[in-house]
Amino acid sequence: MVPDVLREAERLHEDAKLVAPQAEPWKFQISYTNVVIFGYLHLAGIYGLLFCVSKAHWATLFFSFILLVASVIGVTAGAHRLWSHRSYKANLPLQIILMLFHSLSGQYTAFNWARDHRLHHKYSDTDADPHNATRGFFYSHIGWLLVVKHPEVKRRGEAIDLSDLLRNPVLTFQRKNVVLILSLVCYIMPTTVPMFFWGETFHTAWHIMALRFVLCLNFVSLINSAAHTFGTKPYDKNIMPTQNMSVTLATLGEGFHNYHHVFPFDYRAAELGNNTFNLTTKFIDFFALIGWASDLKTVGQESIVRRAERTGDGSGSWKEECKVVPGGLKSG
Repeated sequence: MVPDVLREAERLHEDAKLVAPQAEPWKFQISYTNVVIFGYLHLAGIYGLLFCVSKAHWATLFFSFILLVASVIGVTAGAHRLWSHRSYKANLPLQIILMLFHSLSGQYTAFNWARDHRLHHKYSDTDADPHNATRGFFYSHIGWLLVVKHPEVKRRGEAIDLSDLLRNPVLTFQRKNVVLILSLVCYIMPTTVPMFFWGETFHTAWHIMALRFVLCLNFVSLINSAAHTFGTKPYDKNIMPTQNMSVTLATLGEGFHNYHHVFPFDYRAAELGNNTFNLTTKFIDFFALIGWASDLKTVGQESIVRRAERTGDGSGSWKEECKVVPGGLKSG
């Protein structure tokens, strides 16, 4: 299994070289609909932040925090590690949970998310990358959602293999009913539960909901922006993705991004089983323990360390945890 994972990672890295960053001049075409929607939600979220320290019931804040964690997990454990990278398998009940969690994030469908993410890995930081980090921090963070996609993204996207996603009944159900599901799960339920169960006002509940949406969106977006800008590169110094602990904390474990781009099919998305702040990995491990998740793919320590020695920048926790010596890998 490990050699197949390593070969696939190397293939994706080589494919990315086929599309040069900024290969052709391109003029942004603003999507005014998206500007209005995201602009309103951000303003409403900021307004909701004021309610957090004034009007909001403590139960509303606690409930919203739980929903925030669930929505991030829906992206990281669901759309990302399960459906984008197939780094583990999930049974039907777990897939339904993750689909609902992802819907809670408001980030459209898991199918669309996985399609864009597969493009991102295959053509990372090139014109075919939906959130190409060579265009700047704002563009890779949220600006790419406010403009029409680059023609190269559309062209290369037509050749991406999505057959496994198209066959998935859970994702098909979400795609066919996306407006209804997102309306109920992301907007209506988080607003009405505080109103009916502990008397929160609609005005407060709605704006706290908007705050949760904005936090989830921006936390996840840090993977595309901050984790392609700030940090160390212990596994491959020749690519933009970095290791960034702040992103790890905000995204429940997705900040080990240099590692992830080198070994994208490791379900942990982190080196050496680094689970201290990796709540997403702990989530998957729990469901593996009860038999709902299986076939958890990992990369061996020796392969990880040797890759770090070959192409890394010399940083990384692996130095303190293990060493490569003649005859194999030994604990340090």
